[in-house]
Amino acid sequence: MKDLANLGKFQDPHMTAKGEARAKVSLTHPETLWFNTGTLCNIACANCYIESSPTNDALEYMTADEVSGYLDQLEDRNWNVREIGFTGGEPFMNPAFLDMVERSLKRGYEVLILTNAMAPMMRPKVKAGIVPLVETYGDKLTFRISLDHHAAAVHDTERGVGTFAKTLSGVDWLSSIGARLAVAGRIEMAESEAEARAGYAALYATHGWDIDAQNPGMTVLFPEMDAQVEVPEITTACWDILNKHPDAVMCSSSRMVVKRKGAGKPAVLACTLLPYDSQFEMGETLEQAEADVSLNHPHCAKFCVLGGASCSA
Repeated sequence: MKDLANLGKFQDPHMTAKGEARAKVSLTHPETLWFNTGTLCNIACANCYIESSPTNDALEYMTADEVSGYLDQLEDRNWNVREIGFTGGEPFMNPAFLDMVERSLKRGYEVLILTNAMAPMMRPKVKAGIVPLVETYGDKLTFRISLDHHAAAVHDTERGVGTFAKTLSGVDWLSSIGARLAVAGRIEMAESEAEARAGYAALYATHGWDIDAQNPGMTVLFPEMDAQVEVPEITTACWDILNKHPDAVMCSSSRMVVKRKGAGKPAVLACTLLPYDSQFEMGETLEQAEADVSLNHPHCAKFCVLGGASCSA
């Protein structure tokens, strides 16, 4: 998305608006392969970066066999990733989702599920499928719950009235079966990071959840992804200026597989945050997805390079 705040920027994948060489990132240490299971969701958040909703099927449901095909490619390409991540939409709306999770776990991967822990996950048949996975694979399976704020009133402004209570009910159930838990919140909705972590810690203690509020891998506070906020373009010189290495950026360690509506086959994207920008679609195979990524989007600057965020566990 190009906008007035960044007018003239993020046009050329190789050069910035000032004519400087744009930074690129190589896939140097693959750690996570993400699958977007589909953009359909049981709720419509006010600021969903992927525009998930009960009606948005721009990304179709992935099938379990399609997931297995990419797991085969992982072995063929020797990526040696440790983790398979699942996101949406709401992954538990996909009828094949538990099969995808089990196939990934059986291959020896850690699995990270991003979920709102609401009605789709809490259906009796789904709960009955989750329990044996938790019992069999333990800490190899992590549920990262979207909990935008530790207070109901603030959280519900983003996700809808009553969603906080429903999510807490889901997390209580996951905790009761011994599932490994993490939480994802929004830093812009927080008073300050320190106060936010203190608030989450108090919430966890009240419910007896085994989640570390101070560990940024277990309580992840994401910067807001507003493409209309003015941000600087990242040049090759920025790495030294910022004292940062390209290997610290998310696209050096991960890729995401999606299935666009009407497409015959899934495609591999450079980034989990840019599902609709065609310049970040790298092809249908993991081999094609080994190409370098030009940091040619505001999210690349604000979210990854300047914000230092990562979607992985």
